[in-house]
Amino acid sequence: MAGYWIVKGGPIKDQDALTAYNDIFFTSIARRYKVEVIAGRGQVETVEGPDFPRQLILRFNSYEAALACYHDAEYQASLDLAARACDREMSIVEGL
Repeated sequence: MAGYWIVKGGPIKDQDALTAYNDIFFTSIARRYKVEVIAGRGQVETVEGPDFPRQLILRFNSYEAALACYHDAEYQASLDLAARACDREMSIVEGL
């Protein structure tokens, strides 16, 4: 079964950090884990709960791959950039 990252990001606090994080993630890590962005380039309307104006849903080939990507040493090293870029929430979800 597929695995998904559901990422909810607040307003950007540090654009340089976000750019650096995206460069690391999308040029290296996402390719290695064959990540597909299935949502997140369009509009977001929060209908319940806290508002996160930037949201992404990333698809992995399996739940195990989604977990492995998160625990990947290169990804873990990039988390400081993500934290500087914006406040965010993230979940890893097993698909149907």
